[in-house]
Amino acid sequence: MLNRRTFFAAAAIGACIASAPTFAQDNSKDKSIVVASTTSTQDSGLFEYLLPLAKAKTGITVKVISQGTGQALDTGRRGDADVVFVHAKSAEEKFLAEGQGVKRFPVMYNDFVLIGPKSDPAGIKGMKDVGKALTIIKDKKADFISRGDKSGTHVAELALWKASGIDIEKDKGPWYKSIGQGMGAALNTAGASNAYVLSDRGTWIHYKNKDQLAILVEGDKRMFNQYGIMLVNPAKHPNVKKDLGQTFIDYLISPEGQKAIANYKINGEQLFYPNANDAGA
Repeated sequence: MLNRRTFFAAAAIGACIASAPTFAQDNSKDKSIVVASTTSTQDSGLFEYLLPLAKAKTGITVKVISQGTGQALDTGRRGDADVVFVHAKSAEEKFLAEGQGVKRFPVMYNDFVLIGPKSDPAGIKGMKDVGKALTIIKDKKADFISRGDKSGTHVAELALWKASGIDIEKDKGPWYKSIGQGMGAALNTAGASNAYVLSDRGTWIHYKNKDQLAILVEGDKRMFNQYGIMLVNPAKHPNVKKDLGQTFIDYLISPEGQKAIANYKINGEQLFYPNANDAGA
């Protein structure tokens, strides 16, 4: 289970006790929006749980385009989404700097975990330093599955290799397999090929086919995983439904929305931790 103290963010749960906003209910015929979002919000089951609650409160139907973070932001750049909900802060800030988004709001966090075969051929089980674990995987040429899709998880994986002093583009070999697919596919590939893979915790908890795999490394503060949400800039893309999009965002960062996120659990295990009030997140 996620040790929130590792990430010095437990106080952010106070988002749930802020004063609640008023959600406008307009009577326009089409009360639907498109949200381009990371595969982890979809594959973890969060949207299946959360969107009916959002609709009951706001009347808005949300159509989700589930993509890696890089692709989701590109969807926003084309004006093909009203809202983007992703998890790669540097890429999100670039999106804002380009004028493609209006404002970034932190929503929630969890962490990344290093998954591997239960047999653990690299011998990294229980390590707390993800950099040392990745170095051992590289040195032993143990099979590693990379999403390779410019997703938030892929960005985090590349940053972890770099922080470990490894130039993965230079040092990779046949042991490093980039598949260009989402988190569920990466986990399936890892399970089928006795390989290691970086996963967000939410997708891992929701993942059903755990027979061959287990969490081997967790708890390193470098594996913190923050999610943010932005309205696509209607000044660049006049088709953006700015009022409905902002209403959806306001629900997610409201005390009611934050409580709903905190309440999403599988077998008693919480998948995401709300922190809308953490201005630095």
